[in-house]
Amino acid sequence: MGEAKRRKKLGISPREKTEDIKLPKLDKKAIQQKVRSTLYKYPIIPFLFYGAAILILIGGLFFVYKSFYLA
Repeated sequence: MGEAKRRKKLGISPREKTEDIKLPKLDKKAIQQKVRSTLYKYPIIPFLFYGAAILILIGGLFFVYKSFYLA
């Protein structure tokens, strides 16, 4: 038995229809422009990201080396 028939038989009002969630449209050009303007304003940001990535890589290699050295 379907839900609509069951609700009618029990005397319950029909279920309310749910609205589809509409996601906002992303303007890729505007986002790209904001990122570029930020990078032009602060040119040190890419160097900081690369430096952090290298430090994480070295730290991970050191951790693996230490774990194998102890085992």
